[in-house]
Amino acid sequence: MVKVAVIVGSLRKESFSRKIAENVASLFPKDYQTEFVEIGQLPLYNEEYDSNAPEEYVSFRDAIRSVDAVLFVTPEYNRSVPGVLKNAIDVGSRPYGESVWNAKPAAIISQSISQLSGFGANHHLRQSLTFLNMPVVQQPEVYLANSPDLLDENGKLNNEQTIQFLQSFVDSFVDLIKKYQ
Repeated sequence: MVKVAVIVGSLRKESFSRKIAENVASLFPKDYQTEFVEIGQLPLYNEEYDSNAPEEYVSFRDAIRSVDAVLFVTPEYNRSVPGVLKNAIDVGSRPYGESVWNAKPAAIISQSISQLSGFGANHHLRQSLTFLNMPVVQQPEVYLANSPDLLDENGKLNNEQTIQFLQSFVDSFVDLIKKYQ
């Protein structure tokens, strides 16, 4: 069984990012297990914790170590990733030389309630993942604009073209994961 962590960059319970992530998680093959890894409980990264990590850091790092790949689904805040997502990336990358992200295949979906579709967040996240030595799906890139319009009243994707596009994205991610197993 291949395990894929799903990290959502929004903390809101009914966030569009979470709903999109739940839909995308169902598109993986049967021999893939998706696991949502929560990031809202992580104290802000502090280098003083490198030698005495809080339990939340230990649990988070263990969760990421236990997976084969990571799917990030995030909104855009101020043309970048939400602070909570950047904090999770920092927590997982430390202490120096002990990054839990190293060489784990990754994929990014950014979304926005506007026309901008989270382009800035997507590319800022790609910068961090490059430094962390995480191979990232290059094509297709996923920028979802007007995300509320893509979901029905039950939080399910309501556009067949979008579902097909996201399936092609998941298929590309699976191909990338296979290269690193």
